[in-house]
Amino acid sequence: MTVPTSVAMNAYATAARQVAQGAAGDAAPSASGGPAFGDLLRGVVDNMATAGVNAQEQAVSAIGGKGDVVDMVTAISEAEATLQTVVAVRDNVITAYQEILKMPI
Repeated sequence: MTVPTSVAMNAYATAARQVAQGAAGDAAPSASGGPAFGDLLRGVVDNMATAGVNAQEQAVSAIGGKGDVVDMVTAISEAEATLQTVVAVRDNVITAYQEILKMPI
């Protein structure tokens, strides 16, 4: 299943907003003066969990005949895009960590 472009753009825009909010001082500052990496990750994971809960609520509502199927599909697509973004970030962090471990001391 491919994710519509607008859903993916919304997921990336949400992640960018969270990073900007962290840079504005909502997150605890790190040694470099910017937001702490852990706080940024926590915000992204919270966003992913919220998207998943929203998708689940929309699905239950649509199955019960009280919700719109289009809203359900959109919520599921947004949750999928958010999950794909988190997995991509995780993969890059793991790759960077492995590269750091390979560096000679």
